[in-house]
Amino acid sequence: MRFTGVWMAVCIVVLGAPLLTAQQSAPIVTGPPGPGRVTKSADRPQGINSPVPALLVTAHKVFISNGGAEAGLFPHPFSGTQDRAYGYFYKTLADGKRFEIVGSPAEAELVMDLTLSAPTGSYGGDKQHGTEDALPVFKLVIYDRPTHYALWTLSQTIDKAALQKTHDKNFDDALDLLTTQLAIVTAPSAPAQ
Repeated sequence: MRFTGVWMAVCIVVLGAPLLTAQQSAPIVTGPPGPGRVTKSADRPQGINSPVPALLVTAHKVFISNGGAEAGLFPHPFSGTQDRAYGYFYKTLADGKRFEIVGSPAEAELVMDLTLSAPTGSYGGDKQHGTEDALPVFKLVIYDRPTHYALWTLSQTIDKAALQKTHDKNFDDALDLLTTQLAIVTAPSAPAQ
């Protein structure tokens, strides 16, 4: 198998065709692991390096929608009520200078829908079949208000803990990380589409 892959690469190079373009992944090379081994994840883009919809960068008026929280998360492991995430997120955005929060979706350019989902997936840590982490997840979907098309989705897991106090701290930390992701995506210097 390995000989065939190398032979094909030699043929491509000899014929003058480029081996890889900027948008392609590196080839899969089988064989024992080592410093020269190439995997299919090599040369893949990381982080925000693609354009975001222009409205995310230019919009100022937002309506924050409370998508709610799934059952079984309040009052344990998290203290408070099911609208705790909404209140925290609303206050964080209201205290900032980037967005003006409006009282009705009709007045907004963007609608931000925040939800908190209960854990799903395997507790064993085996992601061989693509299962999710068994952790609560915040999901923020940003919609174009006039068309109601989803423009962008952000998510952040909440780290597990043993104590109620640590659960609550991890809850707030996850919301802070989600807000940081939002600030990065909606920054005026972000590339527009």
